[in-house]
Formats: sequence, structure tokens, C-alpha cells
Amino acid sequence: MTVSLNVDLSSEDIARFGDDPARAFAANLQDVQERIAAACLRSGRQPEDVRLLPVTKTVPAHILRFAFAAGISDFGENKLQEARDKQAALADLAIRWSIIGHLQTNKVKYLVRFASEFHALDSFRLAEELNRRLDAQGRDLDVFVQVNTSGEASKYGLHPDDLTAFVERLPEYPRLKPRGLMTLAVFSADTERVRPCFRLLRALRDKTMAVHPGLTQLSMGMSGDYEVAIEEGADVVRVGQAIFGPRPTDDAFYWPGAISPS
Repeated sequence: MTVSLNVDLSSEDIARFGDDPARAFAANLQDVQERIAAACLRSGRQPEDVRLLPVTKTVPAHILRFAFAAGISDFGENKLQEARDKQAALADLAIRWSIIGHLQTNKVKYLVRFASEFHALDSFRLAEELNRRLDAQGRDLDVFVQVNTSGEASKYGLHPDDLTAFVERLPEYPRLKPRGLMTLAVFSADTERVRPCFRLLRALRDKTMAVHPGLTQLSMGMSGDYEVAIEEGADVVRVGQAIFGPRPTDDAFYWPGAISPS
């Protein structure tokens, strides 16, 4: 599909994304893909086994047209309202939307209308509401179960000790199609603090597959740590700033417990 790029860039757009966003995004995308390939080589994996999910939070809808032109058609969003607005503005494009942030049950009715994937399932109440709304629409939804592997109270996700019991009940919600587990590692530049979070999720995946064989994938790793995540077995990496540049908002606005660089 071709996309019209008859978009007037404001001075703010140019300051943040440059005067040729499509070219910049394409170059950044290539760099990330090369880094993914290198991480796969180091860990004895194939690059095609790792899916890149570009995270488009804070990138305006009109700028995302340049991202689509650069070859990006999977968009991940943390905030449902932001995703809803962008989906409506970009409805003419063949975009696959993934919601990757915490979701309140009163927002489920909006998610099920357009999202293809949800990465933050962490309660029975949410599973029940998702299943109910999806059933009313006669559709299914791919989901990842979020686990709090860092032990930080500020982060969402199931406690690792509660995961097996949660997974055992997932068949009660047939409209949900569990694909794997998701986590947010400790926000740190110290690899030795980050890596154990990813190792724990992999170990939990290996254990829970005996209960639910469909939970094969690991959604873990973001712009600052996706290469480490791949070395530890990530199947999906959620990368935003490495493709779209720094965000104007603090990371903590989107990821609980995040500390923005000084």
C-alpha cells in the first residue's frame, strides 16, 4: 500500500524528527535490525526468529505516515487513548496495533475494536472483561501475560509465584489466545542488573509451557536493553526511541519505575 506524504511539517516536527522523517526512520530501523542480527549471532539464533515491535508512543499520527512509508506497519502503544486517536487518524493504512501497557477494565471496550495484540494481561478481572467483550464481537485476541520479574512495587504484572495458577485458568477465557510472557526489566544501564529479569522470564516460560503449551514467546527488551534480551531468548522486542528518537515526556509517564536520563 502506498501512503500519501502530503504532510506539512511544523517547526516542532522538524526539530524533533528532521525534515525527512521517512528517511530518518528507515535508517534507524536498519540500524536496529542490524543490532538484532548481531545479538542473534552472538547467541546462536536466527534474526528471523526475533520480531521487532516498533513502539510509537508520543509520535504524532501525521508523523507515523512517514514511519509507514519507511516500511513500519506494526505499531505498539502504551496508552489506549493515544492508540485510539492514532488508529482513527490512520485508518486508511494497513497497520497492526499492539497495546503494550497497563489496561484498566473500563477501557477494554475500546481495545477490542481495533487491537490485534495485548502485551499486559495480569489479572483474572481483566481476562474476564476482555473475553466478554471479544465474544460479543465474535473475535479473538493474542495476549501476553505480564510478569513482574524485577520485584519493583512500581511495576505492573503478576508475581512470579502466582504465574502457574494464573496460566492454569486461561482456558476459561477462550477468546484470549495466549502467545507468551512479557516483562519490563529493571531500568538500568548495568547489564548485570537487567539480565536476571530476562533470565527469570525465560525460566518461567519453560515451566509454564508444561501447563499451557501455547505460551512459547517472550516479549522483553526495549531500546536500552533489547540486545541483552535477545541474548536471553526474547522473541519480541519492543523498541521505540532507537527508531523514532528521544521522547519529550519522561519514561516514567509510560513505564512505572522508569528513571529518565539526566
